[in-house]
Amino acid sequence: MVNDKEKQHTMQPGRKKNLFSEIFPREYDFESMLARQAEMTVAGLQAFVAWLETRQPSDAGELERIETEVDRMRHDMEEKLIQSFSTPFDRQDIYSISRQMDYILNFSNETAKEMTAFRVEPDQPVLDMAKYVLSGTQCISRGIGNITSDKGAVEDEIRHARDACHRLEAVYIAGMTELLKTDDAMEALRKREIYHHLRDAGRTIRDTLDILHNTVIDLA
Repeated sequence: MVNDKEKQHTMQPGRKKNLFSEIFPREYDFESMLARQAEMTVAGLQAFVAWLETRQPSDAGELERIETEVDRMRHDMEEKLIQSFSTPFDRQDIYSISRQMDYILNFSNETAKEMTAFRVEPDQPVLDMAKYVLSGTQCISRGIGNITSDKGAVEDEIRHARDACHRLEAVYIAGMTELLKTDDAMEALRKREIYHHLRDAGRTIRDTLDILHNTVIDLA
């Protein structure tokens, strides 16, 4: 006969999770897939910042190549999410984090394309905002690397990334304030588009952080 203490022991969440994993083992390593996508996204942002600083065509080409590769990785992961019975955490969170990171990369690539098409030279606000996008993305990448192993480390990265988002927003407001003082309306209009893209990238980082934070809370 099983006593009350033994019953409580068998009902512990950790034992339930281990038993579930034994019966329905994970077919795919989604944590590694997300981590790899995050690393590639950081590499794309590094190429973007390098392009802003040097305007070397090879950097823009690298950004384009990385975006194409990440799209392929995402499609592969989405197919595996559909096929997989067991995931390390909520499959909707896995999908959403991946999608949001892709948006960050898309905004960066679109910014580079529009700057070339509109003949906009990077000014200090553009450089500063791009660097804050890179910084926030690096925090996301490090956070994802610890998502199921170190809750404290993830929360530290979330705080750092949110600080980068706040700084980006401050640069955007200051930059727009100066931009609206110019007498060259067409130049102001072109730069406004670029500023908005970078601001949107920052807001996408913020959305990614919210999902990442909720995931960590659910795993606690």
